Amino acid sequence: MKIARFSHDARIAYGIVDDGDLVVLASDPMFGGLDTTGERVPLADAVLLAPVIPRSKVIGVGRGYYASEAERDEQEAEGDRRLEPQFFIKPNTTVVGPGDRVVLPAASAEVHGAAEIAIVIGKIAKNVSIEEAEDKIFGYTIANDLTAVDLLKSDDHSARAKSFDGFCPLGPLIETEFDLEGIDVSGGVNGAQAQNGDTALLRHSAAETVSFLSSCFTLLPGDVILTGAPAGSFPVQAGDVATVTVEGIGTLSNPIVRL
Repeated sequence: MKIARFSHDARIAYGIVDDGDLVVLASDPMFGGLDTTGERVPLADAVLLAPVIPRSKVIGVGRGYYASEAERDEQEAEGDRRLEPQFFIKPNTTVVGPGDRVVLPAASAEVHGAAEIAIVIGKIAKNVSIEEAEDKIFGYTIANDLTAVDLLKSDDHSARAKSFDGFCPLGPLIETEFDLEGIDVSGGVNGAQAQNGDTALLRHSAAETVSFLSSCFTLLPGDVILTGAPAGSFPVQAGDVATVTVEGIGTLSNPIVRL
């Protein structure tokens, strides 16, 4: 099931994508369930927004993918696959939606994007087991994890480099029925692919990641977890249109500007 957050006729609502229409939901589905109002809005008449605005936090997983099949096979043979995920926090003000512009910060001259699949949390999760974690996931969407690479190098940590407004585009939809196995993830600018990978190289499953993070802090409905990027990233400059495509979900596009 694909769920959108959208604007239409000066209101913001949620809807289930159905045969070119949005079946309007009565409320935010992460809090009010999937009851519908009976109204249908043509998808072509709606403006899609960020499918979720985290009330609490965006968590990014670092080094989420093995660099190659050889590295994966070697480390799994040595029993290293379940090493604890590395992570960082992005403020919820980094979130923008599909088609929203990303404003490059004056403090940085080198910004890169990274193609990622994002987990959207649907239920409170604290100290949940791997077996329990799947039930806490509402669905999955697409993310572009932007980083001011020059500031990352100069600061020697990611707090500032990943936290500028607009540095976490999300969308265009949430897919509630999604299997992370064997999914193609790609990103680039202006229609040219610069990054490509397959979720077969993910270091941790979604359930493993949710379980681990819930042991560190409480995950709340609407929290977003970026699962990491395939090897590499792609530079973005003013005038570019950055795109991230995830098989089974769609494509997220955002214009890049400098004011």
